[in-house]
Amino acid sequence: MTKYTLVSVFSLWAIGASCAFATTVGFSQVGSESGWRTSFSEAVKAEAKQRGIDLKFADAQQKQENQIKAVRSFIAQGVDAIIIAPVVETGWKPVLKEAKRANIPVVIVDRNIKVDDDSLFLTRIASDFTEEGRKIAQWLMDKTQGNCAIAELQGTVGATAAIDRAAGFNAVIANYPNANIVRSQTGEFTRAKGKEVMEGFLKAQNGQALCAVWSHNDEMALGAVQAIKEAGFKPGKDILIVSVDGVPDYFKAMADGDVNATVELSPYLGGPAFDAIDAFLKGNKDLPKLISTTGDVFTQETAAAEYEKRRLQ
Repeated sequence: MTKYTLVSVFSLWAIGASCAFATTVGFSQVGSESGWRTSFSEAVKAEAKQRGIDLKFADAQQKQENQIKAVRSFIAQGVDAIIIAPVVETGWKPVLKEAKRANIPVVIVDRNIKVDDDSLFLTRIASDFTEEGRKIAQWLMDKTQGNCAIAELQGTVGATAAIDRAAGFNAVIANYPNANIVRSQTGEFTRAKGKEVMEGFLKAQNGQALCAVWSHNDEMALGAVQAIKEAGFKPGKDILIVSVDGVPDYFKAMADGDVNATVELSPYLGGPAFDAIDAFLKGNKDLPKLISTTGDVFTQETAAAEYEKRRLQ
């Protein structure tokens, strides 16, 4: 498993990972709502340290107002570049204009933003969330022959990952008349909220069977596992569970038979983000506005081996 798959895009510009041009970079992170998010933050910090970059890290605690405050602080400090993993898509135009006036390039990572002027940011580096939704939906449809009553644990309202993963999933199940989402509610990408929402789903079903839980991330899915067990059912058997992220805890749960499949979301976005910044600061003004990648589907068959790989990283 490679740390990230985007580096080949930048190799055309012959940029070495060990010779970063930027010396100070501000990074506004969503928060630490999941194991994947924590791995993402740690990977960016490690990459910055390896390159000799002074990384100013700000945890937004899942609040956009904290992110905007952090970005303004980075601008005031005169950083060489800014990386933003946005909480939600909208509301970014004013602060991005401030960064542009200060001649500070901004790279968007992971989730997306919506602005009417794409010159306000340098590039976005992220997985194709829509394709993730498609991939996991197709796995579930193949597994159930398209006959499935599905409970959906949505991500944070307004977050790109939640919007796009749902769109991809729904596009696939629309081709299967006997597959329907019968329950849907946000679990805010957290394990505790996923458990709480799943408890409500199970009570609301009044004994009617659910075929599967479709979760927008692994943390909510793991919360659902707890709720299903406490309700006296066998997760992974009585109710199938599919998700996106590929965190170690989820691979352990797959190896134990409690969940069924996930699409891996790589947390190693720091390297390509720093590469893009270096390319720009060294004179390349024509970077693509989106550099995307999508992970593979993993299932119970390989879960034990994959868990061993991930827990040691």
